[in-house]
Amino acid sequence: MTTLPRRQLLIAGAASLAAPWVRAQGWPTKPVTIVVPFPPGGGTDAFARPLFALMSKNAGRQFVIDNKGGAGGTLGASLSAKAAPDGYNFFMGAVHHAIAPSMYPKLDYNIETDFVPVGLISSVPQVIVVNPGKVAATDLKSLLAYLRANPGKLNYGSAGNGTSHHLAGELFKLQTRTFITHIPYRGAGPALQDLIAGQVDMMFDGLGSSAAHIKGGRIRAIAVAADKRAVAFPDVATAPEAGEKDYKVATWYGLWAPKGTPAAAVEAMQAEMRKAMGSDELKTMWTGLGTETPNTYGAAFGTFVSNEVKRWAAVVKSSGAKLD
Repeated sequence: MTTLPRRQLLIAGAASLAAPWVRAQGWPTKPVTIVVPFPPGGGTDAFARPLFALMSKNAGRQFVIDNKGGAGGTLGASLSAKAAPDGYNFFMGAVHHAIAPSMYPKLDYNIETDFVPVGLISSVPQVIVVNPGKVAATDLKSLLAYLRANPGKLNYGSAGNGTSHHLAGELFKLQTRTFITHIPYRGAGPALQDLIAGQVDMMFDGLGSSAAHIKGGRIRAIAVAADKRAVAFPDVATAPEAGEKDYKVATWYGLWAPKGTPAAAVEAMQAEMRKAMGSDELKTMWTGLGTETPNTYGAAFGTFVSNEVKRWAAVVKSSGAKLD
């Protein structure tokens, strides 16, 4: 008789307990709440709304988005960490939440230990965008020439202190030896609207939230912070192509559940995500937003997040970024 190792027995036991939970609960039997820790209109919303709308359609139950903006996305994360782990509360965070531990030393939650990693939803390159009525530059070389000749004259909006928009700007300043004034907002949506309106000059934004405005001519794309050009924007050069070979920043979005959420609920959510994200409808939409469909779930997503926490801690340290 073959004896299974203790770890395999534990996993098998957990799976056997999980299956009856799904059958008994018929998950979901009621609306599922997804906390998005930023105001409507930003990059998180650009991916959350189509994804969970399709999941609602597929499951026949509502996946309800609850926008809880503030404190660079940490307010919503804090609330989510304390939500009931009943399988009906989830949290859609972003790269900002891997940066936050280095920027907010007194957080009352830990993104690595107070949540169960569910899955990666998207990872899009950041793009440097400007208001075309306020900034004459049309590419990265002309923008850098202007910045070096006029230090401090331009400003950039961000989704808030400690967000990827903020750190992308600080990293850009560090690597290009330029100075741009940081203007923090309570989310990417409000910052983007002020960029369009000409209240701020430029922004380091996720391509997902900027895409429609670039296509509509309301803002101008200067460069993509990645090794290769975005499929949806083949005419926009990359930062490495313009000589800034080390300037690479991606904005990613992922889903977590509060610690203690039944494994079966997490697995059921992952199954719904896979179904929706595997559809031609969402794949086409993701391509239009500048990203591909990822396939990173569970422990693999947790490892990805831990690596990002370490990476951004190093950026914060080297750039000297602080809360304004």
